[in-house]
Amino acid sequence: MSLLHKVRRFEADLTRAVEQKARAWSKSGAREPLEVVQAIVDAVAERLEPAARGRYVFPYNRLHVSIVAASKDERARFAAVLESEPTLRDRVGLRVREAGCDPGGLQIVVAYVPRPSPTWQSLEYHVDFARVASVPAAEAVPAPVPSQSRDLHITIVNGTADQPAYVFSLPRVNLGRCVEVRDSLSRLVRTNHVAFADLAGTSNHSVSRQHAHIEYVESAHHYRIRDDRSAHGTSIVRHGRTLNVPAGSRGIRLETGDEVVLGEARLQVRVGD
Repeated sequence: MSLLHKVRRFEADLTRAVEQKARAWSKSGAREPLEVVQAIVDAVAERLEPAARGRYVFPYNRLHVSIVAASKDERARFAAVLESEPTLRDRVGLRVREAGCDPGGLQIVVAYVPRPSPTWQSLEYHVDFARVASVPAAEAVPAPVPSQSRDLHITIVNGTADQPAYVFSLPRVNLGRCVEVRDSLSRLVRTNHVAFADLAGTSNHSVSRQHAHIEYVESAHHYRIRDDRSAHGTSIVRHGRTLNVPAGSRGIRLETGDEVVLGEARLQVRVGD
């Protein structure tokens, strides 16, 4: 990384920190959705890496963008901006091309969360960057279209995840231990949207790295949970009954109030508002 590039990244981080402190001090509230989207594009541009002869490369092909939007109205406002022309992918692609890079098969997945994680650099959004050898067809999706019937609320009941609660409008939500799962050659093979921390000696360690996933069945308009051949199994507690989710099966349909058991960890789901 060149000295100039390091200086620009430092300046961008410093500017972001100052803006956050200023907003917190003045209590002026969050920025408008368009301003947040532009900030996301700027954050992506900061990850361009200098190459030979003054050129740049963009080493990622998958972005997972988390946006703080606690209410349905807030999510709808963001969705209107993200999906209007130019879309978020269009904006990111244009910025990357301006640096002489080809965005190629760049995938951008957006999730809405009720509050920021303490580890985020921004109070309003966070971007996880990844490079995957191949993106499964079920995960290769554009920014989601939120609707009342597709909002999936997940609250951690037992165990420690990177966030205490989530809201998704995705066709697939991966559940497991650690955000990134890599093979023996350190290649990224999966990103967990609900990631339990890798804490030895706790209930978290009963959660497999590729434990389970929740997918939206478009034709039936409901969510199903499937076990991804986890070591300690997946089950659902519903009205006092325990329903096992057999590995490799078509899974079980989720209902509001279901408690999903991943090994010893637990999370509760709510579908819709």
